[in-house]
Amino acid sequence: MKYIGAHVSASGGVENAPLNADAIGAKTFALFTKNQRQWKSQPLSSRSIELFKKRCDELGFRLDMILPHDSYLINLGHPAEDGLQKSRDAFLDEMQRCEQLGLTLLNFHPGSHLKEFSLDDCLIRIAESINLTLDKTAGVTAVIENTAGQGSNVGFAFEHLAQIIDRVEDKSRVGVCIDTCHAFAAGYDLSVKESFDKVWADFDKIIGFSYLRGMHLNDTKKGLDSRVDRHESLGKGVLGAEAFRLIMNDARFEDMPLILETPNEELWAEEIKWLYRLEQ
Repeated sequence: MKYIGAHVSASGGVENAPLNADAIGAKTFALFTKNQRQWKSQPLSSRSIELFKKRCDELGFRLDMILPHDSYLINLGHPAEDGLQKSRDAFLDEMQRCEQLGLTLLNFHPGSHLKEFSLDDCLIRIAESINLTLDKTAGVTAVIENTAGQGSNVGFAFEHLAQIIDRVEDKSRVGVCIDTCHAFAAGYDLSVKESFDKVWADFDKIIGFSYLRGMHLNDTKKGLDSRVDRHESLGKGVLGAEAFRLIMNDARFEDMPLILETPNEELWAEEIKWLYRLEQ
């Protein structure tokens, strides 16, 4: 089964996210468990935790198919010690919130070297940050999202993700989320079947499909290898509709969260229906 949803609002409390996902016909969803633009937030209340789980159960959302996203402020490869520690503390808090909610995945952007040290040093630091966090938590997988390669962000090449995973001690609790917009912007052409097949063959060889825990389904406003992260509604960007038809008819993408982060929230319900109609 394909589990398609969107990154819905948790405004007013995480317990509202399942309601917002259900309203658009989603079978899964992503959310922020705290304000994504603040370092610290109030702890989750016992009422919010209980109501979140109750609503997920009542509305048919599997907790292991939900893909929360961490704060945009976090940089697990930060070159400065103070910035690194703030990021590690915040990431631990995010993982612990997932534990409280019964969620088994946490999606995050790997980080940036900020042009202050080497890419390899940054990747090593990210892996160290993951190891430290996994040692202090249980049951939640750290899901590394590929990036578009904008600025000094790392993680745009499959080799970067593989290097991080190689250094993670508990391989059972690390995975990858591939964003279609980011991949295309980083030079991975998913737009036609021949190159689509090659991209995923390379992914399997370099990283391995066993590490794929979810995807972000986004079209893009910018061209192949542009290194610019600009999401577009499905079928309306330069990536085009074919990539999503191929995904929807590929059994390798069953039983994982497939999350829309497209810019027009009013189109999410129709985009979800459109994706399911692509299945043959």
